[in-house]
Amino acid sequence: MSWGCAGLESGRRGSLTRLMRIQGISAVTLAVGDMNRAVEFYRKLGMNVTYGGDDSTFTTIRAGADALNLVLTPEKRPDWWGRVIIRVDGVDELNRRLKDAGLSPEDPRDGGWGERFFHMWDPDGNELSFAEVIASNPES
Repeated sequence: MSWGCAGLESGRRGSLTRLMRIQGISAVTLAVGDMNRAVEFYRKLGMNVTYGGDDSTFTTIRAGADALNLVLTPEKRPDWWGRVIIRVDGVDELNRRLKDAGLSPEDPRDGGWGERFFHMWDPDGNELSFAEVIASNPES
């Protein structure tokens, strides 16, 4: 998916008519207080470290082609900034697998917008939502 913006201004050179396309989101970066603990958590989710690691101040982990960056910031954390929504297949099975791994996700539930999902929080309080598209109910 791409979004476009026409007629971007270029300061001193006047108006430029050109199309800017956003191809997608390259990565989301989360602040973490303990990199080792965060990397262990995301590995339990089934993600792979592709840069950095347990003792790094910056780590990139991947789920498929998508990246999640972790930056070590032990001195400052916001209370809540939003959530990362991760598209999955088999949300109920994933929920069971995470509980079996010793994690504490909420129970899955159906959303009126056509997703079955659950939330959980990483060790630094960042909210994660795991969502699966479900078929709409023709009787609803």
